[in-house]
Amino acid sequence: MARLRIGVLISGRGSNLQALIDEFAGASAPAEIVLVASNVAAASGLARARAAGIETAIIDNTDRQAFDTALDARLRSSEVELVCLAGFMRILSGRLVETWRDRMINIHPSLLPAFPGLHTHERAIAAGVRFAGCTVHFVRPRVDSGPIVVQAAVTVRPDDTPEGLAERVLAAEHRIYPLAVRWIAEGRVAVAGERVTIAGIGAADRVLINPS
Repeated sequence: MARLRIGVLISGRGSNLQALIDEFAGASAPAEIVLVASNVAAASGLARARAAGIETAIIDNTDRQAFDTALDARLRSSEVELVCLAGFMRILSGRLVETWRDRMINIHPSLLPAFPGLHTHERAIAAGVRFAGCTVHFVRPRVDSGPIVVQAAVTVRPDDTPEGLAERVLAAEHRIYPLAVRWIAEGRVAVAGERVTIAGIGAADRVLINPS
């Protein structure tokens, strides 16, 4: 069976990229990362990709239309089948998102639809919520929306700081992002309207989406 060809978009250190690299490094894995692209030439995550022997690309985002055209062309030339946003700090145009509809996913550090956008951990603590977490979802033109694939909940402690909560949420991100990609690569994920169905979720999978 052919491996799903993944393109990962980053803007920074690439810790979620590394989680994906580690998950799909073996030849028997159902997916392979064929391209890592960034809008930031100095993004340290590019070094992670190069160390793993993965092709990289730096795409200038000074002009939005030119960026969209160049990024789309680069993804297609690498025969990417699934685009994974991993700390990609640039809003993509609605046109590009629709071009890759149901073939582009993102990970966000909150339990969407709560706290879309930036400063999620500060906002969660200020709101007094008992659980924070992270969400893998299909990308839609509206920021941090789209059908949810998987979520992980993280307890908010009474004395939590944004930094401490962010560290624990990031650890959960590193668990569920590879899981979501694996489910997609195995053909277990279907999008119906704005809802996701997943075939054959077992007990081990459920553990990851329960509060911890």
